[in-house]
Amino acid sequence: MPDPRFFETLSPLSVADLAARVGGTVERGGERMVRSVAPLSSAGEGAIAFLGDRKFAKALAETRADCVITPAEAVAAAPSGSAVISHRTPQAAWAQASAMLHRTIALDRAASASEAAEDDTLVIEPGVILGQGVRIGRGSRIGANTVIGPGVQIGRDCVIGSNVSVGFALIGDRVKLYAGARIGEAGFGATGTATGVMDIPQLGRVILQDGVTVGANSCIDRGAYDDTVIGENTKIDNLVMVGHNCVIGRNCLLVANTGISGSVTVGDNVIFGGKAGIGDHITIGEGARVAAGAGVLADIPAGETWSGYPARPIRQFLRETVWLAKQAASRKGPRES
Repeated sequence: MPDPRFFETLSPLSVADLAARVGGTVERGGERMVRSVAPLSSAGEGAIAFLGDRKFAKALAETRADCVITPAEAVAAAPSGSAVISHRTPQAAWAQASAMLHRTIALDRAASASEAAEDDTLVIEPGVILGQGVRIGRGSRIGANTVIGPGVQIGRDCVIGSNVSVGFALIGDRVKLYAGARIGEAGFGATGTATGVMDIPQLGRVILQDGVTVGANSCIDRGAYDDTVIGENTKIDNLVMVGHNCVIGRNCLLVANTGISGSVTVGDNVIFGGKAGIGDHITIGEGARVAAGAGVLADIPAGETWSGYPARPIRQFLRETVWLAKQAASRKGPRES
């Protein structure tokens, strides 16, 4: 279930009603009621999940969701205890269901500093807006014109710079967010439909653990359903992008212009050089190093240093670079030499 501090859960719907609204076909269990959405792996009683790719067939077989949305050819693979809706575009149907069952809590009314503060050591600079349910620990400072969305929790001795926006987030102690940082915006999720591309509601959170620093104008997206997590004491430079569902370990360094796509898992003590780019659903092992400008398209084992595009182990990259330079030099014509 999405965190009730950030998302309102609406009235439940029957499977038959929901299928009619999303343009699907009820295969079984039309009378069953659903009240939330979830991924196949974590769905339980009252939840609806979907199969968007055959590689998740095992997760479909093991899901405990009360209802699943699948392509017509995968209906037989759904668990016998689940209601089933068949649909040509299951992910799009699930996204529509998300919007029918959950709604973000809007910043309709601001809270006062006294409502949000743990004690009178909190400093609120001019122009700050605090949503309902915000809680901020002692010794923290919120910079001018910053917006803290409803339900956000901020720990003690934090420094939030000016013109920062924070939403859908749980923030530990001694966290620093420099000017213009954007924490908890919707992750980049979209799917195709018969009428074009549609956004997928993002129902997760951002968790910044103790001692995290986020540089100016950097962005950390909230999870699509699970959380985006930045581990303890990790330091993020200016102009860095961290996509939804990423889990970044402790004591990592992300240098300026690094871009990390969605659902990347990073171990502790990893360093990313400037302008490193990481593809989605990649795992980077503990203590690895990613050189500046590298484009990572495959998992990196623990302790290794990778460089180049596509990135590969640095010794291999250097050997290939030297070989290529020698080949180019050997092919110079008389006029070039």
